[in-house]
Amino acid sequence: MVDQSNTQYGATTRTDDKVFDAGLRSYMMRVYNYMASGVLLTGIIAMVASTSPTILDMLYGPTGGYTGFGTLIAFSPLIFVLVMSFGINRMSSGTLQMLFWAFAAVMGLSLSSIFLVYTNESIARTFFITAATFGSLSLYGYTTKKSLSGWGTFLFMGLIGIIIASVVNMFMASSQLNFIISAAGVLIFAGLTAYDTQKIKQMYFHMTTGETRAKGAIMGALNLYLDFINLMLMLLRFMGDRR
Repeated sequence: MVDQSNTQYGATTRTDDKVFDAGLRSYMMRVYNYMASGVLLTGIIAMVASTSPTILDMLYGPTGGYTGFGTLIAFSPLIFVLVMSFGINRMSSGTLQMLFWAFAAVMGLSLSSIFLVYTNESIARTFFITAATFGSLSLYGYTTKKSLSGWGTFLFMGLIGIIIASVVNMFMASSQLNFIISAAGVLIFAGLTAYDTQKIKQMYFHMTTGETRAKGAIMGALNLYLDFINLMLMLLRFMGDRR
């Protein structure tokens, strides 16, 4: 005789698992769509700005340094990240989304200089290599059963080290230190791509409402966006052909 209660319970569990898996996949696709759209918006604005004499004059002075407006644009992305990170609980998902698009647009203006330094061909080549690398690492972070939580402290300390070394090298202008920063940066942001993907996936388990998931998708996209852009910039130092 078949125990119908156990059979019904098992069927219910399998159904719940399927619904949950579908919800997780939908959530992750939402994260990736936000992230990819943000990168696309940044790229378009960067290319347009690099070909506009009016915009370039607003951003850069005659000697190639930043103007006052250019300096504001250069630091604006950091301000957006801080506002979004610390204000997430007070903001609606709609406001957070608008800030994300504004952040991506400002990043486009701040990154317009790479089109003045490197050839379009080398930028495109580096972009596709970054996309392939990012995709592989993010897939690993999503599918691996191994916990990557132990990477967090190491990656954070490495990121702080890169920032400090970059500031120091602004005064030293050492090509050797620049190479070390670039190599370390590739490793750090490659690790962060896998780590952040797994963290975004795990955070889904703790989100119980549509609003928190909407906010989580935007912030997850922001983290992956930063991993992608920084990984590309580090690779560009190795692979970019200067004009």
